[in-house]
Amino acid sequence: MILSLGIETSCDECSASFVSYDDHSLKVLGLATYTQLEEHRPYGGVVPEIASRNHLEQLPIVLEEACRQAGVAFADADVISVTNRPGLVGALLVGLSSAKALAYSLNRPLIPVHHLEGHLVSPWLDAGQDLMGIEFPAIVLLASGGHTQLHCVSGQPVTWDKNIIEESFLGSSRDDAAGEAFDKSAKLMGLPYPGGIELDRRARGGNGKSFIFPRPMLHSKTHEFSFSGLKTAVSLKVSELKQAQLLESRLSDLAASVEAAIVDVLISKLEFAIEEKGAQSVIVVGGVSANTLLRERAAHELSVPLIIPKLRYCTDNAAMIAAIGALRHSKGESLKDFYSINAYSQASA
Repeated sequence: MILSLGIETSCDECSASFVSYDDHSLKVLGLATYTQLEEHRPYGGVVPEIASRNHLEQLPIVLEEACRQAGVAFADADVISVTNRPGLVGALLVGLSSAKALAYSLNRPLIPVHHLEGHLVSPWLDAGQDLMGIEFPAIVLLASGGHTQLHCVSGQPVTWDKNIIEESFLGSSRDDAAGEAFDKSAKLMGLPYPGGIELDRRARGGNGKSFIFPRPMLHSKTHEFSFSGLKTAVSLKVSELKQAQLLESRLSDLAASVEAAIVDVLISKLEFAIEEKGAQSVIVVGGVSANTLLRERAAHELSVPLIIPKLRYCTDNAAMIAAIGALRHSKGESLKDFYSINAYSQASA
C-alpha cells in the first residue's frame, strides 16, 4: 500500500488529505478543507493577496486535521503530493513551500501535481472497485471557474502518463469558463457570492425557457466552447427587469434561463465528442459538475454511461492531489531533487 499526503492551495480552498492506493483502489483516509468564502464575500470574488495570507494561517490547521481523521502521522506518508499549477502563484507557493519542507524533513519524495489532472482522477476517489468496469475511451468534461475543457482518456488512471492533460486534450473555451459564466451572470443579477451556487439554488424554482440567452458555438463541429455575449445579454435583461420593477419576481426564471443556456452548450459539446470519438462513457468533473441541471441532463440525455464525482470531490480538494501522487509513486516516480520545482499560474509550464 502507498500512503500519499496531498496539499492543495491553488485558489481559495486550503486543503490537506491522506489517500491510500492499493490493488487499483484509491481510498480517502482523511480530508480537511478550509473554504475562504467569508474572506472573499465582501469583494464579490477571490482576492489573491487575501487568499495567500489565509493559506498561511489555515494550512497547519488542515494538515493536523487530516492527520487526525486518517489516524496517521506525517512520517507515515510514503510520498508528499502538492499542486504546483495552474492557480494563483502566491497561493500555490504557500502549499509548495510547506510540501518541500515536509518532504525534506521526512526524507520523502515530492510529486508536483497539475491541478486539472487532480480533477480528472476525482471520480475514482473512494470508489473502491466500482469504476474498474468503466469502458474506454471516455470523454471527460472538466468544467470549473477557471477552465472548461474536453479530454479523451483511453484507460484507468494507473495507465496515465504524467502528461495526460496535454495528451488527452481535445478543446477548451475560447473565452470565459463555464463556472466563470455562472458566477459573473449571478453577480449581474445581484446574487451573493459565490454566485454559481446561489444561481443553481434559485434556478430550481424557475422556468428555463422564460428568457432566451446566447448559446455560441452550440452546433459547431468542434471541441471548443464559447460563452461570449452571455454576460452582456444577462446585463441587458437585468436592466430591463429592474426598470419594470420585475427583477425580484422573475429572478428564479432568469437564473433558470441562464443555467439552461450554459448547460445546453456543455451537453451539446459532450454529444459531439461522444459521437466523434466513439466514446463508451462520459466523465464530468470540476466545480461545475456539482450543478444540479448538468448532473440531471448528463445522466438522462447522453447515450453512454455517466461517471461523476461525489459532491465533496467536485470542488478543489487535496484528496485528488494526493491520489495523483500515489499513482505516480506506484509507477516508480520518486523525485527527491525537488528544490527547483516552482509554482506556475498557467496550465502549461
